[in-house]
Amino acid sequence: MNAAGSGPDRAEHEEAEHEEAEREELARLLPTPAERDVPSEPYLHHKDRLMQHIDDDQNRTPAPARKARPRLLRPALVMPAAALALAGALAVTFTEGGGSGDSAAQPRETATVLLDRIAGTAAKSDVKPVRQDQFVYVKSVTAGAELEENGASKLEPSHEREVWKSQQVKRITQTGEIREGGSYSPLRELGGSPAGIDRPTYQWLASLPTDPDVLLKEIERMTEPEEGQEKAQAVFDQIGYLLGETVMPPRNAAALYKAAAKIPGVTRQEDAVDAAGRHGVGIARVDKRAWVATEWVFDRDSLVFLGRRGYRTKDVGAGKKGDVMEETAVLKRGIVDAYRERPGSATR
Repeated sequence: MNAAGSGPDRAEHEEAEHEEAEREELARLLPTPAERDVPSEPYLHHKDRLMQHIDDDQNRTPAPARKARPRLLRPALVMPAAALALAGALAVTFTEGGGSGDSAAQPRETATVLLDRIAGTAAKSDVKPVRQDQFVYVKSVTAGAELEENGASKLEPSHEREVWKSQQVKRITQTGEIREGGSYSPLRELGGSPAGIDRPTYQWLASLPTDPDVLLKEIERMTEPEEGQEKAQAVFDQIGYLLGETVMPPRNAAALYKAAAKIPGVTRQEDAVDAAGRHGVGIARVDKRAWVATEWVFDRDSLVFLGRRGYRTKDVGAGKKGDVMEETAVLKRGIVDAYRERPGSATR
C-alpha cells in the first residue's frame, strides 16, 4: 500500500490546484464585464467631482442667500438716483451764489429746504392773538432810491421809521399812524379800506387757508402785477409784504413760507444784508422782465425775518447791475393798545 499523501493521488491533487490557480490568474487578466465600461478609479474620480459640484451648488445657493440677493442688488439701483440728487444739490450750490467755509466742502440746502426750515420755526413761535382794538407796532430802518428818467437811481440815506397799524376788520379811513423824520402822520385811505390783501390785519391773516397750494392760488388771485412785472414776482413781493409789517398766527406764517417755496425761480442766497447792515441767509427771486431781484433776509441761526431789499440784476439804461432800489430792516415789532405806544412801555 502506498502511504497516505503519496503516489498518483497526490500528484493529481497538486495538478488540480495548479490549474485552479491558473484560472484565477487568467480571470484577473480578463477585461471588465460590459456593464462597467468606465474603469473603477476614473469612475470614482468623476463621481467625486460630481458630488463636489452638487455640494458646491448647495453651499452657494442656500435659502437665506437667495432672499438676500435683492438687498445686495438694491444699492446698485439706488446709487444712480443718489448721484443725480447730489448733482442737483451741487448745481444749486453753484447757481445760487458762491459759498464760504464749510459750504464749499458739502452741498448747501436748496431754497425749498431752507423755507421749510423757516416755516417750521415760524410754526413754533409764541404769538398771542391780536384784538381788533389793538395795533401792530413795527420799528424799522428803511431807504429808497430816487429814479431818474434815464433809468439811473440814487439810494437815499437810510432812516428810522415807526408805524402803528389798526387791526379793525371793518372799513376805516384812518388805517394807522407813522413816525418818520421825527414827526407823526396819520395813514389814511380815501373812501376807507377794509381788512384785506392791502391792509392785512391779524384776523384777516388768520382767515387765510393754511394749505400752501391753496394759499398760493388765493394770493395769486388777489395780486395784480405792476406794468412790466412778472406775475410770479408780484406774488413773491406780496408775500414779502405780508411777512414784513404784520403779526400773524404761527400756522399762517408757516403756510406763507411754504407757499413761497412753490413759486418758480425762488433761490437761496448764502449771504444777504439788510438795511441795518446785518448779515444773514437770503431767499430771492429775479424778475426777468424788469431785471430787479427781491431778497428776503433771515437770521442765519434763529431764522427770524430780518428785512428785505430790492436790487438790479442787469444794466438797464443808465441803471447799473447791483444798484439797490429799496431796503428795509425790521428792528422791533409787537402789539400795543394805542397809537404812539411802544411795546413794553405805556409812554406815548
